[in-house]
Amino acid sequence: MSEETLHVDEEEQLIKVAKALSSKTRIQILKMTADKDIDVSRIAGILNQTEANISAQIKILEEAKLLVSRYEPGMHGVRKICSTKVETVIIKL
Repeated sequence: MSEETLHVDEEEQLIKVAKALSSKTRIQILKMTADKDIDVSRIAGILNQTEANISAQIKILEEAKLLVSRYEPGMHGVRKICSTKVETVIIKL
């Protein structure tokens, strides 16, 4: 995890961050990826949700610049590994 601070001072970015933080599932994903990198299938298993749903939630977090992902080789193809990008969000109105 990178311990960056995200400074939100543009309206569009504020909307994306607010949307990303408005979901219990997305907050759980951020908490899970705060201390260690974790792949989408493992997140789905822990949260008892489909990989497709978790992937959609991760996309929203990435668009808000709260999460980053990378691809690594896995046992059955590639796997998407996620980590929380920021530790602090500062919103300037």
